[in-house]
Amino acid sequence: MKYKHTSLLLACLFLSCSSTRPPTDITRTFNEFHNAASNTVLVAAHRGAHMGNFENSIASTKQAITLGVDIIEVDVRTTKDGHLILMHDGTIDRTTTGKGKVADLTLAEIKSYRLRAPYGRISKESVPTFEAFLKVAKGKIMVDLDIKTDNYRGIVEMVKKTGTTLDVFYFDNDYDQLDRIKEIDPSAQIMPRAYSQHMADSALVRFSPPVVHIDPSFYTKELTAMLKKNNARIWINTLGEADGRIRYGQGERTLAELLKYGANMIQTDEPEMLLQLLRHKGLHD
Repeated sequence: MKYKHTSLLLACLFLSCSSTRPPTDITRTFNEFHNAASNTVLVAAHRGAHMGNFENSIASTKQAITLGVDIIEVDVRTTKDGHLILMHDGTIDRTTTGKGKVADLTLAEIKSYRLRAPYGRISKESVPTFEAFLKVAKGKIMVDLDIKTDNYRGIVEMVKKTGTTLDVFYFDNDYDQLDRIKEIDPSAQIMPRAYSQHMADSALVRFSPPVVHIDPSFYTKELTAMLKKNNARIWINTLGEADGRIRYGQGERTLAELLKYGANMIQTDEPEMLLQLLRHKGLHD
């Protein structure tokens, strides 16, 4: 009961601030993104601001921008006929009114269905193409591309076509694939994922990236000092249990744990709540 009352209070506070909340300022975000020494903690909305919304959708993209989120994370896959779309899963079963593997369906077939949220709520929106998404995000919010296809050339070419090279950075734990992206576009911004301090060190040597994705299992002062010394920001997730604690009134403690060794980019399913916590601490805007 205590958590319910706390959550309700937080919700009321967030709603009361919504009318004055600044939208995303991509110029500020871009400058912060390339400033590893900054005290500003950047927030990434996992699959867009999709709580009470639809993941990997145009609606969740626009909501993230409205909330003032710095970065939107999306997943990109390729259809049977070679089109790039936003879709996390290998099938459309969970997030649309249809069924089948993305790789076995044409764009037209996928577009004939509507996006679906948990508990069966149906959107008027269909699965967006990668191009349509980039046109909405362009100049408004930075984009973290989670690549779930080997059509990396098509992704890079679409980023160039839409003029979003500076807006986008590419995320993968396959360093060979990141190498291929850099071969196609040497200016491409890269976020390698590391699973150990040794792997993080290798990522720094190989890519000189502006940010490295780490896991809590090897999150230490030594790691973050090494990354910041090499001008890289530190990306960490609150997905799952940590987001649950934020959701049910334990945000202060959760945030302290996340930031204790210097992480300064956080991916979350609760971007609105996290932004409010950071702004209260003077760590955002």
